[in-house]
Formats: sequence, structure tokens, C-alpha cells
Amino acid sequence: MTTQDYHLTLRDVGSDRPEYLETIFSLANGHFGVRATDPISGNPISGTLINGFYETAPITYGEAGVGYAKQHQTIVNLADLRHLTITTVNGHLFTASKRLAADLNLTTGKLTEQYQARSQQGETIQITVDSLIGQDRDDFWAVRYTLSADNYAGPLVVSKSIAVPAAAEAIASADPRKTRMAGLPNCKTAFTAPNLQRYQIQTKQSQLAVTLYLRMNTPAGTLLNYRVDLSDNQPHVLDYQAYVGAVSEFNTIDPVTPALDSSLEELADDNQRFWQKVWRHGEVRVGGNPSLDLAIHYNVFQLNQSAGRDGRTNIPAKGLSGSGYEGHYFWDTEMFMLPYFIYTHPQMARQLLQYRYQVLPQARERARQMGVEHGALFAWRTINGQEASAYYPAGTAQYHIDADIAYAVGKYYDVTGDWDFIAQCGFEMVLETARFWADFGTWHQVGDLRRFEFLTVTGPDEYTALVNNNYYTNRMAKHNLELVVQLADDLAKHDPERLMDLHVTPADLAHFRDLAAHIYLPYSQDYKINAQDDSFLSKPHWPADRMTPDNFPLLLHYHPLTIYRYQVAKQADTMLADYLFPDDLDPEQLKREYTYYEGVTTHDSSLSRSTFSILAARLGDTEKAYRYFMDTARMDLVNLQGNTADGLHLANLGGSWLALVAGFSGFHVQAGVVHVTNHLPQELTALSYRLTVGRSVLEVNLAADVTRVRLISGPSVHVSVNGRPESLIAVTKN
Repeated sequence: MTTQDYHLTLRDVGSDRPEYLETIFSLANGHFGVRATDPISGNPISGTLINGFYETAPITYGEAGVGYAKQHQTIVNLADLRHLTITTVNGHLFTASKRLAADLNLTTGKLTEQYQARSQQGETIQITVDSLIGQDRDDFWAVRYTLSADNYAGPLVVSKSIAVPAAAEAIASADPRKTRMAGLPNCKTAFTAPNLQRYQIQTKQSQLAVTLYLRMNTPAGTLLNYRVDLSDNQPHVLDYQAYVGAVSEFNTIDPVTPALDSSLEELADDNQRFWQKVWRHGEVRVGGNPSLDLAIHYNVFQLNQSAGRDGRTNIPAKGLSGSGYEGHYFWDTEMFMLPYFIYTHPQMARQLLQYRYQVLPQARERARQMGVEHGALFAWRTINGQEASAYYPAGTAQYHIDADIAYAVGKYYDVTGDWDFIAQCGFEMVLETARFWADFGTWHQVGDLRRFEFLTVTGPDEYTALVNNNYYTNRMAKHNLELVVQLADDLAKHDPERLMDLHVTPADLAHFRDLAAHIYLPYSQDYKINAQDDSFLSKPHWPADRMTPDNFPLLLHYHPLTIYRYQVAKQADTMLADYLFPDDLDPEQLKREYTYYEGVTTHDSSLSRSTFSILAARLGDTEKAYRYFMDTARMDLVNLQGNTADGLHLANLGGSWLALVAGFSGFHVQAGVVHVTNHLPQELTALSYRLTVGRSVLEVNLAADVTRVRLISGPSVHVSVNGRPESLIAVTKN
């Protein structure tokens, strides 16, 4: 547990734009999120977001084709729970307000804000807003408004309700990161008591339903026309709570009013228990840079707020802080965020993987739509498991998502030893993705060599689409095929009937072994590096006069076909494979690859810098690793990408944790041994963090001349510190 309270305030953020601050100070719990909208002026497109509550709309193509994604899936912006209507007794409406202060306590989860509200006649009052969202009690949100006199001290009339949101006008934008407006749902509201409002929502196309309740906790209070008198210059407190029900199928709303008993104080206790557990198992501290220490705490805080915990939802690319990317789930979860949860909250990691198992039937169907007769192809971007990417060259063609999910299953099992999950769900996912690669690939005879290849694919670098033999894709597919054999061997020992149920034969496993052994991994003899794909290194470099910040991100300034003609990368691609498989190449080759690919990468994707930071640390270039890490750690707090108003960059938040743990401390687990190597940059005086391996909680502490791994609880763990086996004692860094 952290020994100090960490507070994020207005002094710590990079903009005073209201829509940006709404994102930064948002509260969430994996089930729903509440953006920090101004309680008086509000914002018609920002309010409450429920994980997995989406609307669909037909995707319109000029020329559609077989297998194209058919429906948009867009997370629904629901009513703003924070809004208040305040008037004087003379009918003067307070229409504008200014945020004077904000304090988000990362240790307790409480958000406290100060506003000055102003009427059109110039009257002003002060409003303090305290809010909390339930964590274990994840149906609830509570808010307390404290009204105080400013230049106006007299009677007020306060009204609060879950208002039907006004139709927001869609803003035409070429930015694919922004959300599309999918239309407003059907809403039905009723006041079941003077202090209680029920709000029923049903989407028109996706046929989903949810019920919200709003209650005023003030004794004898009423939601509408509640009178407050500031004439005595004493502050007046108003307490409310909201209940956000579970997402259900159409016409299955439970008519029974839930028990509404979560006050601000009760949610404070709930939050204290939750965040104590989070920091006890996942504490991370950085010495020598207080702003960086705060930033990494903020990132971990938001990761924990954003993850679905029910096995039916995942982590939207923007979390529940905004509707960017339409609330879709991507490969971001498995490759950039899941590692944090695997090592700190394995039960939550299991639930995130459970979501993928729940949509395995849709993945099987998608494989058939793509002409692959066996196995499953998970959707590139989705909420309900069906493909929602309208641009297949940078969407469906990223087949590597299958291998990413399989990799995550293997990593989860390797770290947690959760055999029950593998037997019930994990092996089947790895099996179905392996079957996909077996059918999707192509044999190619080159001289005396027989190679298994994957054609017309797109790797992580979305600026290079529809190529043959993307290195990352091929290397991940190879791992997928090796992993299914490894897990099948374990299953044969523990539960052979499960193999029979899934129709796995020894001949199948021999086939997978043969394919894995023959997968082609492109390599350039000229540059002595792994080639990103068959054609990347032969393309001309992006023109130097266009390689300027004014042109980034390239996708907003150039037609995709223009970008595809050049040797330019949006993000780490081959380098990501180098990070995931460190034993594949020696330090000299890694150095050559790093130098080469760094020169052609724009980092237009928020996912890129953390990978380059990790690899720079591995190469011993701690100065460069630190520079990349700083951009990663504070990306949203300085609005580096310029679009934080649409929501936080959740994968980057996970990447910042990876850059610390896998980069500066060289942490990884291999063959049951925990490896730690000190790469701490001179800009930092210390790094410490906690994580869980199996049933053991470890604490790692680094300083300039000290590398220490301490066993906090659980059975003993084999550790290699700076390349030497240790018995969890302090050692001196070489």
C-alpha cells in the first residue's frame, strides 16, 4: 500500500480546455464511467459511458464487397449525471461556470472540484463537487454539491434529473480515432418518488437495455425544485446517488427498484478497500522526478478504472473516459494492458481473457467469412465480437490479433499457473487460432527450402498494409503454433478427455509442429536485420521535407495509398517482436534493427514509444529509453497526441508500466525464473514496484548501485538478478 496520498490537480495537466479536463478527471469502475463535465454548462456529447452498451448502424460503402463489416458499433453517450439546474427565486438562471480547482486523490478515488457559477445577470455562487464511483459496488456513483454564497447570498431553487440528452450534431472529421454518432436510444423516464427518478434506455438497433436511477439523499429532499437559502452565508450540502444497472437484452429490464443505499461515505469505504488492494499488489514508485512519479500513479489508477471485470466486457481503447474509437476493443488489451493485470491482479486478467472466450463463436464465423474453413479469426475492432472495422486494409487484415490473444493466454498461464482457465477456455482459444493459421498460410518452395508463409496481411504498422510475410505476424503465428502443442502436451497429462472433446489428434499436433518449424521469417542479408516484410526495405524512404511535426499524424494529411508506397512506419512493428522474443537475436542485431527502424518510424501511434523505450533500455541506452518513457508516461497529462479530449490512451498507459518494469528493470519470467536487470537511467534515483508471480508477491527496488528483489508473501521464487542467480538479497549493480 502506498504510504502517501497522490493528488492530481489542475497544476499537473497540460490544458484548461473543458473537454480535455472532462477526460483527465473522469471516474470509472470497468462497468461505467462518468466524465468530469461542468455541472452547470455541461457538454451535449459527454456524460456517462457504460462498458458494452452500444448502438449499431449500417456501414455505408460506395462499393461493398463480400465479407465487409456490416455494422458500426458505437458506445452510447448517456445522460450527464453531474448536471445541476440552479436559479434564484427571481428566476435568474445560472448558465455558466468556471472550474477553479480540481483534486483527484489517486489513493482514495475521490474527486473534489471547485466551481464559480454565474447567472446572466452577473450573480455568482461557489459550488464544491465531491464525487466517487463504486469499485467493488460497481453499480453506484455518488456526488455531493456544497453551495456557498459569493456575490449572491440569497434563496436558490435547485433541480437535478437524468435528462434525456439532446441530439448531438455529428462533426464531420477525417480523423478515424473519433467516434461516429449512431443515433439516440429510446428513453423513458419516471419519478417514482419525489426524490427518486428511474431512467430506462433501449437502443433501437442493437436491442440492448439498461436502467439508471437517481436519488436525492438529503432528508425530505426532492429532485425538482429543492429550495436552498444562502442568506446566512452558510454552505448548503446536497447529496445524490446514481445506480447504473447491468446491460441486458431488449425487454428484459427488471422492474424491481434496487436497494439504493450507497452514500458518499459508503462509497468512500468501498473505494478505500479497493484502492488499498490495488496499491498493495501493484504499487510503483519513481524517485528523482515527482511529476513522473505522479504520472505513473495516475496511469495505473486509470488502468484499474477502465478494465471490464465481468468476463463479458473488455477494455475500450479509450477506457470509459471518452467515446473515441467508438468504445471498441482492440489488440491493445492483450499486448499492452493485460501484462499489468497478469502481474498485479490476475483475477481481473482472467476476466479480460474470458471476454475473448465469450466471443469465440463470432470469431469462428468471421474466419468462414474470410474463406478460412477451420479455426477462428477474432475481430480487429469490436464490442460484441463481430468485426466493426470498415477499412479492412488496416482492420481485418491485421490477422495477428489471433496470435496476440494466444500469446496473452500463454503469458497468463506461465505467470499464474491457472490450469483451470486453460482447461476450460484458454486451450480452446489457442487451438482455434492455431487452426486458423494452419488453413490461412501457404506453402512456398524456394530452391531446396519449403517455407510456410502468410500473404496479404497487415502488421502492427498500419502505414504498411496488405503485404506478404510481415515479420511480426509470422513470428507471432509461429509462437501460436508452438504454444498449442505445448498446452496440448499438458492437457494430455491432466485432462485427455478435453483433447478428445475438441477433436485434437496426434496427427494434428504433428502438423502444427511442422508448420511452426517451417514458418518463414524474412531477413535482409544487405542490412543484417529482420525485414518488416517482403517489400518494406525496397521502398523509397518518406520524403525528408514531409517528415516534420506539422505533417504528423500522416494519416490525417495523406491518402493511405500515398503512405503505403513508402518505407515509413506508424509504430513499432518488427521491434515489437524483438521485445516479445528477446532470445531470438543477439545484442548486435538488436542494435542494428533498433537504429534502422527508429529512423523510419513516426510514432504516430500512441502504442509505439513504450516499445522503443523498453528496447533502448535493453541495449543500455538509458538516456534514449528515458526520453521515450517520458513521452509515454505523461502522454495524456501533456496532451502529446492532441486528442485526449476524445479519451485517454489506455494502451499507452499500460505501455508506460511496461517501460518501467520490462525496460528499466529488465523484468521478465522465463522457465519459472524471475529475471531482473538494472537499467535505471541517471535521471531517476530509484524505482520500486510490486507484482505477483504465481502465488508470490514480490517487491523490486532499484537504485544506481542496488538491485533488490524482496519476497513479500507466498512461496519462494527463483530469481536471476543482473544475470546471476540470487536468493532475494541486495546485490551491487555491475
